[in-house]
Amino acid sequence: MVVALDGTVLTVAQPTLRHDLGASFTQVQWTSTGYLVAVAGLLVFAGRLGDRYGHRRTFALGMLGFGAASAGIALAPDVGWVIGLRVVQGVFGALLQPATLGMLRAAYPPERLRTPIAVRTASIGVAAAAGPVVGGALATEFGWRAVFLLNIVPALVFGLLALATRDRRDGRGRQDRPGPAAGVPLDLPGALLLAVALACLVHTLVTLPGATWSAPVALLAGAAFVRHERRTRSPLLPPEVVGSRAVGGALGVLVIASAALNGGLLTCVYVLQDDLGLTPLRSALLSLPLAVLLVAAAPTSAVLLRRSGARATVAAAMVVLAAGLLLLARASAPFTLCTGFALVGAGFGAVMVAATHVVVRQAPAESAGVAGGLQQTAMNVGPVLGVASATVLMDLGATRSPLVVLAFAAAAALPVCRALPGGSRTVPGPRAPGTPAGGSDATHTDHGAERGPYTRSLRDHEV
Repeated sequence: MVVALDGTVLTVAQPTLRHDLGASFTQVQWTSTGYLVAVAGLLVFAGRLGDRYGHRRTFALGMLGFGAASAGIALAPDVGWVIGLRVVQGVFGALLQPATLGMLRAAYPPERLRTPIAVRTASIGVAAAAGPVVGGALATEFGWRAVFLLNIVPALVFGLLALATRDRRDGRGRQDRPGPAAGVPLDLPGALLLAVALACLVHTLVTLPGATWSAPVALLAGAAFVRHERRTRSPLLPPEVVGSRAVGGALGVLVIASAALNGGLLTCVYVLQDDLGLTPLRSALLSLPLAVLLVAAAPTSAVLLRRSGARATVAAAMVVLAAGLLLLARASAPFTLCTGFALVGAGFGAVMVAATHVVVRQAPAESAGVAGGLQQTAMNVGPVLGVASATVLMDLGATRSPLVVLAFAAAAALPVCRALPGGSRTVPGPRAPGTPAGGSDATHTDHGAERGPYTRSLRDHEV
């Protein structure tokens, strides 16, 4: 919630920041771009650090550093300092985000992961709903610096709490200890290549439609990373994670759904204010059902996961998301607009819970941080891709055209859902060693994956 709130409140406060510091539009844009580039490039490596040194330690370091960077930004004398400290804040944000999923994977047995992930998703929805209101109020009454002061106390509290909490798996009462991958090399060359590839990819997307040096660099670094991973003995991305059809499908769905959501929201801002002539306040009120339904969809998705499996849940949610975007593409009356936003929020909330559940559950416990890093990477690349696509499409034609294109993109993702686990309750036979995780959503038969307090594998009749 702290990280999600930070991004939403800054968006509202950027005009005030620009006027106060005498910054250009490009400089203000880099207060967001610099953060995104840093986060996208480091999420997977940060997840591996959590696997090796302990997710709680990584989370605490990330949270305390995030709060310290926020304090520095609040005191920054000019926009150059703001941009630099936002990059630093992105580094610490990358440390703490995968750790949240890694801690959940370590703390809960597989059959109980749905509800914690639903709570995590709902907290992000609450932040999305509260962010514009809180940011607008703080920026109006106290200036843009108050937006960053908002992070300091919760970051300090949660960081110190993570350090003080005893590890319940440790009979000697020690605090957070190294994770199950403590003996695995970090693969620093692979981490560097992946960071360069992802950071340049994000930079390319945020600078579209213009040409930029980062596009060829992203391609070269990505190709070098793939070649390195195939040859190294200890790859940054373990084969049991990237080789899983279920994990790959879930990550693909997250990218498409988050691209459709964020690209659609950007388009709706211009539709509501430019085409329909609404005020920013009324536009925000009409879009409020999106955040409300996103929060409500999280626990509902957890129930659907248990009853129907990830495949049916995600497929149905993508249809709802696409229907909401199509409705917004034609809507002009308040009731129709609210209905469209509600459908988009419900669809995205369900997709996020179900797909995240697949990524976290299918990954072995010793690679939970890497899986969390991949999930967060998808959730960072997707929005940038969606906003870039919407911007290009709006420059080429009618204002509402991105909503139609993004709706069809969401519907076109339905074949990807076939890779996700179904809801079958049949008990499968033993899986050969090295076989990627997959199969039934209610199945947990990877005997080598579980570590820590939940060492016994669960079969379908036990879930």
